[in-house]
Amino acid sequence: MILDEIRDELFKMQDIGYRDFNSKLIPTVKKEDMIGVRTPELRKYAKKLLKEEGVEDFLHSLPHKYFDENQLHAFIISEIKEFKLCIDELINFLPYLDNWATCDQLSPKILKKYHNDLLPHIYEWLKSDKTYTVRFGIGMLMEHFLDEDFKSEYPKMVAAVRSEEYYINMMTAWYFATALAKQYESILPFIEGNKLDTWTHNKSIQKAIESNRISAEQKNYLKGLKIKK
Repeated sequence: MILDEIRDELFKMQDIGYRDFNSKLIPTVKKEDMIGVRTPELRKYAKKLLKEEGVEDFLHSLPHKYFDENQLHAFIISEIKEFKLCIDELINFLPYLDNWATCDQLSPKILKKYHNDLLPHIYEWLKSDKTYTVRFGIGMLMEHFLDEDFKSEYPKMVAAVRSEEYYINMMTAWYFATALAKQYESILPFIEGNKLDTWTHNKSIQKAIESNRISAEQKNYLKGLKIKK
């Protein structure tokens, strides 16, 4: 069966040192649930599997046991070239995401060609009760809708997300820091008006100040907008 073949292949690519290092960066996944396959190897293997018959059996065998299987799954979806199929596989996979790394590396190339069709799905993802589905939705707005397709309603949607989850709030901060770099005049009122919770507000400013895309003058002004606890 393809499931056994895939797992056997992953263990052939195992790097114990890499597994031990990676496990320290991803605290929501137990070390024993990591095989330790390096990302370039997983990406290469994903492209190979996408051309093989039976890959659907792997994609629909959820939940996976190993982190590396989730990573492989994300990289396969990222290579799908048909929009509807890609969305269907995303909807199927997102509820099973359990860590920031797989969430953030799940980035289907085809989505950049279908922004109008993508937006309704982002709206739904932002309303999810699943931490990494929400994080993925915010990430998609950051990746695809901060340039020529930017609209002021998008940061309003992100600012409206309220959560106690660290991995959601960190992505929100990342979104606003990136948005300040790309759409400074449109995003600044969200910071000046304290539209975010205190932690996310300050983290957004911190990450913006660390960016090379923010001018020294802008950084000095943003520093003065930090909220003292």
